[in-house]
Amino acid sequence: MTYLPQEDRYNTMIYNRCGKWGLKLPAVSLGLWHNFGGIDHFENARAMLHRAFDLGITHFDLANNYGPPPGSAEENFGKILKQDFSSFRDELIISSKAGYLMWPGPYGEWGTRKYILASLDQSLKRMGLEYVDIFYSHRPDPDTPLEETMMALDRAVRSGKALYVGISNYPADLAKQASQILKELGTPCLIHQPRYSMFERWVENGLLDVLEEEGIGCIPFSPLAQGLLTDKYLNGIPEGSRATREVFLKKEDVESAHDKILKLNQIAVERGQSLAQMALAWILKDKRITSVLIGASSVQQIEDNVATLKKLPFSADELKAIDEIIR
Repeated sequence: MTYLPQEDRYNTMIYNRCGKWGLKLPAVSLGLWHNFGGIDHFENARAMLHRAFDLGITHFDLANNYGPPPGSAEENFGKILKQDFSSFRDELIISSKAGYLMWPGPYGEWGTRKYILASLDQSLKRMGLEYVDIFYSHRPDPDTPLEETMMALDRAVRSGKALYVGISNYPADLAKQASQILKELGTPCLIHQPRYSMFERWVENGLLDVLEEEGIGCIPFSPLAQGLLTDKYLNGIPEGSRATREVFLKKEDVESAHDKILKLNQIAVERGQSLAQMALAWILKDKRITSVLIGASSVQQIEDNVATLKKLPFSADELKAIDEIIR
């Protein structure tokens, strides 16, 4: 069946500029970290991408190692892109990253020019693309000069294989250095992708200030703290959840946060939102945030997360109450 996106898909989505730059991203973007790999149900992944685009989500975020197995999310995305979205490529922002382990030996991870550019070529081949819109250094490399990694990003743009570049998981000091190096090279840093949620607020200790000073956008990942900030754990730890499998989330994390989750959920209920919707709105309240990067395992989750945009403002009393809970 031929996919035809909804004609009104741009009517209700909010689009924000990346820092001082002209590129706009949807306030809610879709990450393909989980549920789009080779072990996952292909038609479910396809349905999620269809619905996301129908709701105005134009930004799909990948990385070379997304799967599992590594690389398979890009392969599946490439198949869906060719099958359903080839006519809409110019309406999409597609990003990928390089930094984590992809192949054996000394050239298969981190931030060398050798690895970064080889990884980009592999990602483009897997997705069947001539270029990505945003290409990231996925993490800083302690053994490679920052200049080398940034020169590789600069080369990606100059070769026509990326339109913009970004960084991910960089602390404030390295983010500033990276930005300044890229400015000197003539390929400015567009965006930073850090982990940020109500339960992980390290970006507030300097990074967001650096991004504002440098004119860089910000797109936080894991805004729901691996599911902690959803209704999944309100009544304990359900069978089959990440916490039972100790995958990115441990049982003790759920147990230690449970009282906070219940209190936060009460505020969300009073706001007429789910806990997840309030957690996303809480991040988007900061004008330095360009977009919030969600993950999803179903069409319903995407619909629920996008519905966050129906109620973004917080009262001063709400913000004070939330801060008292999560501090």
